[in-house]
Amino acid sequence: MRKENVKIIFLLVLTLAACGKPLPKLEKMDMEAWKADRQGCRHDREKMIAPLSEQKDKLKGLSENDITRLLGRPDQNELWKRHQKFFYYFLSPAAACDPANTNPKKLSIRFNAMERAKDVEIEN
Repeated sequence: MRKENVKIIFLLVLTLAACGKPLPKLEKMDMEAWKADRQGCRHDREKMIAPLSEQKDKLKGLSENDITRLLGRPDQNELWKRHQKFFYYFLSPAAACDPANTNPKKLSIRFNAMERAKDVEIEN
């Protein structure tokens, strides 16, 4: 009987963990235009910098998968020591579409070893 209780509790915990919270809504941002503006080449993301700056804290604590579902695939990613990972989304045209722009503005998201967004910054 005791083993069955442990199994039931384990299944309950597993079920509750699978029921995550919904993705945040980023106000005043056209997420379809965001996702379509790969590398920032269309300049659509540049128009969204102000609302993104105001709401970037909504991204903290989200998993890598949640960030990808919300913002689309990152334009670049980087893996550091201790399983830290960075996702970069270019806000102004990257070198791929504007070779003269060697330092494009970008959204940088650092994930910790638990794959949760730890730091969210807009870099120039």
